[in-house]
Parts: sequence; structure tokens; C-alpha cells
Amino acid sequence: MSRAAIRYAKAILQKANENNTEAVVFGDMQSVYNTIEGSRELQTVLQSPVIKANDKKEALLKIFNGQSEITHSLINILVDNKRTSLLGNVAKSYVDLYNEEQGVKVATVITAVPLSSELESKVMAKIKELTGSEKVTLKNEVDPAIIGGFILRVGDIQYNASIANQFGNLKREFSKSI
Repeated sequence: MSRAAIRYAKAILQKANENNTEAVVFGDMQSVYNTIEGSRELQTVLQSPVIKANDKKEALLKIFNGQSEITHSLINILVDNKRTSLLGNVAKSYVDLYNEEQGVKVATVITAVPLSSELESKVMAKIKELTGSEKVTLKNEVDPAIIGGFILRVGDIQYNASIANQFGNLKREFSKSI
């Protein structure tokens, strides 16, 4: 994350705290981040130096017309400062800062296939046991390259139980014994 994106996110969080709308803006920022991450075309528009700032502003305000006034003011500020390319990073930084402020732990589990609801609840129980925190958000990423098993990340802790990792360990063991 760029320092500029973090500064904008901190300013927006402070403004939202003053207005007691931090949860509303949190929802907005999740929506903004997911929308930008899910659209290669929108990312291209935000990065493009050819597209006029007013056109970017108009497009963003139409896309995010149901968002709060604070989110609209962020869009206006970023457009005025010619920093629209930061919008996705600002949204991600805001989500991270808000979760940190609320004491919410974010756990990422990487699997070869999407988690079933049954397995997700088991993983959540294990994460709560490991962290001692009741406030946990689980994010599932799918990466077929791990073949099977899972990789779990909570904060700076990582547990790698993937098949690909186990194959790598076997390969190293065989290399040592030759």
C-alpha cells in the first residue's frame, strides 16, 4: 500500500468517526474495493492519463451513486488531486484501518477449491481458538497451484498445509539424501 493511500484512508476514517458513520463508510469502502478489483476496465480508466479528470469523476459518481457523502467527497478529492488511481488502495487501507480499530482479525485461507460452508465453519472455529478473538473475518482465496490442502494466514502467522508445500519438502529431502 502506498503511503498516500494510507493517509487518505486515515483522513476518511477520522472524518467518518467525527460523523459517527464509520460503519457506513466501511461498507462503502468494501464495495468500492470489490468493484475496482472486479473490473479490469475500471482499473484501466482510473490509471489512464488520456481520460479527462471530469469524465473519471462523472463515471465514478455514477458507479458509486448509492454511497455516502463521505465516499463521494473522497472521489472528488482524488479527482481534484489527480490521484484517482489510488481509489482502490485507499478503500483497502480504510477497510484494514477500520478492522484494526474494531479489533477484528482478518484471516486468509488459500485453498485449491472454494471452501464449503461446513469446512468454513471448522476453519473459523480453529482461527478463533488460535487467536483468542471472537471478531474474525475469513477471506477465502482459490489457488489451484497448491493442488490440495490449505494455507492459512492470520496477521503475520502462516500455516502451510498445502500438497504443493509437502511435495516441495519431499523434493528437498530426496535432494539431501543423494
